[in-house]
Amino acid sequence: MHMSFSGHNFIAGQRSALGDTLVYSVDAHTGERLPGGFHQATLSEVDSAVAGASAAFPVFRSLPAVRRAEFLDAIADELDALGEDFVALTCRETALPSARIQGERGRTSGQMRLFAKVLRRGDFYGARIDQALPERTPLPRPDLRQYRIGVGPVAVFGASNFPLAFS
Repeated sequence: MHMSFSGHNFIAGQRSALGDTLVYSVDAHTGERLPGGFHQATLSEVDSAVAGASAAFPVFRSLPAVRRAEFLDAIADELDALGEDFVALTCRETALPSARIQGERGRTSGQMRLFAKVLRRGDFYGARIDQALPERTPLPRPDLRQYRIGVGPVAVFGASNFPLAFS
């Protein structure tokens, strides 16, 4: 697979490059600027990203867990399909050896697959049912049911110290 990029932001399913400021990746060994700039998002693009995430969230949350699991598996498959050009570029950007980058790629795709398994199992809901106790005194207890659900999109401003980490 040959790696190519546009340097554009991906917002609500569309490419966007409104920002005039270009940010470049740097070769960690030499300090040399690598080819291909990335358009820094404008405030308007950030607002559009937030609006897009807010609009997509209720749709995504209502998908069956198995569909969300398939989505995570597809991301993992795409990560695993990235070729040696990806590994070489990441090595240049991080000064880490290729074995570390390959390990990071495997760890990240493995985490995606692990989360997909959790979705398929369903225990992440933490479902709990406390049946009604109509005879309880001094007051009866109603039937109580609870489970965990997502409450909205999350903004991430930086990943951890792992070059392929997702947040």
